Amino acid sequence: MTRLGWLDALRGLAALAVALHHAGYVYFPSVHAHLAGWFDPGTFGVLVFFLVSGYIVPASLERRGSVRGFWIGRFFRIYPLLAVAGLLAVTPFLLGVRGLRAGLEQHDPVTAVVAHVTMLQDVLGVPNAINVLWTLTYEMVFYLLIVALFVTGGHRRSASVAAGLAAAALLAGGLLPTALLSHSAGTGPVAAAAALALLAALAAAMSGRRAARVAGGVLGGVVAVLLVALNGRVQAWEGLAMLAVMFTGTVVYRAEHGQIRRRTAAAAAAAVCLGTLAAGVVHTGPGSGRDQLLWSGAVVLAALTFATAWLLRDRTFPRWATGLGTVSYSLYLLHPILLAVAAQFLGFGGRDDPPGLLLFLAVLLAVSWASQRWIEAPAQRLGRRLTRRVVPRPTSADPPEQRPDCAPRPSSPSAA
Repeated sequence: MTRLGWLDALRGLAALAVALHHAGYVYFPSVHAHLAGWFDPGTFGVLVFFLVSGYIVPASLERRGSVRGFWIGRFFRIYPLLAVAGLLAVTPFLLGVRGLRAGLEQHDPVTAVVAHVTMLQDVLGVPNAINVLWTLTYEMVFYLLIVALFVTGGHRRSASVAAGLAAAALLAGGLLPTALLSHSAGTGPVAAAAALALLAALAAAMSGRRAARVAGGVLGGVVAVLLVALNGRVQAWEGLAMLAVMFTGTVVYRAEHGQIRRRTAAAAAAAVCLGTLAAGVVHTGPGSGRDQLLWSGAVVLAALTFATAWLLRDRTFPRWATGLGTVSYSLYLLHPILLAVAAQFLGFGGRDDPPGLLLFLAVLLAVSWASQRWIEAPAQRLGRRLTRRVVPRPTSADPPEQRPDCAPRPSSPSAA
């Protein structure tokens, strides 16, 4: 697994960048205020995460050759820790000592829970229970899109999809309204309709019948695109740009494994980089030089960071860097909760506090290690056992169309 060390190192770097960005509000307000004018570590970290997801997640789906196995794996990878983190985040509210962030308590509880269970809350008009959860919404949208492409046989067209999303972000992203569906029909009805559509899409996509898999995959993809384009919290151009970045990671994987020409991959990556940069400049509008600089800097640095790590992918990365990547999901989800405890209950914040920051990082790493060991890892092992039971292993003698719950398998080894 050493060949995947560069991905672990990137995950760790991205999670740490986001955590330090948020910790700056509490422990280093002067440094945070200085950085705020010219660089956004949080956006940089998120874009690196998206590139890594784009590189590895579609490969995981294609390696399995099974939509059912893919969704089982994603569920046990994401939801157990997400459930724990969500419960911790709302505990002060349940105890009556604090409100929820961003006015979440003003929403119908059933709607709020349903939206978070789908992981689509950021495109359903429901505030995130934890500030970083918005990125999981775009992860879910990405999953729905790659499943749609997979079941329809279009999964090798990553370069066209990436470039097309970047073009849509530039040309149409500023014209599409935000939260249109929720404002028109109401947050509750839209969340309920989306949840029912998602449930139907997942059930059909995991069916043993090809026609149902295709219909389910397409339905999930259509729902995902409509929500991003017409109901996002952020402007449509930004949502489309982030999806373009994710598919760029997929493009890199396909070029590396000989599935597409490297010239095609380079052209698509250049189109995404230029398109997302131009979209940020055009759609933030005049007088938004700071926002344009922050977006452009994050895009360029994330691309350079990913490219550098990819060029060094055959090197052995330090154990601390790969170890940080192993706990990156726990670090990412849990750091806002620890920061809330430090600021709201322990009195940290308001002045530069280097010892406090070091203590926070030490506690965060310890908690993340424990979380990964006792929540994430057991859940993933359970998911793998369940997958082996419910997803028959195809044999090389079976043509793709006769393999249960399978589509044509990739010709090259997966990086997942």
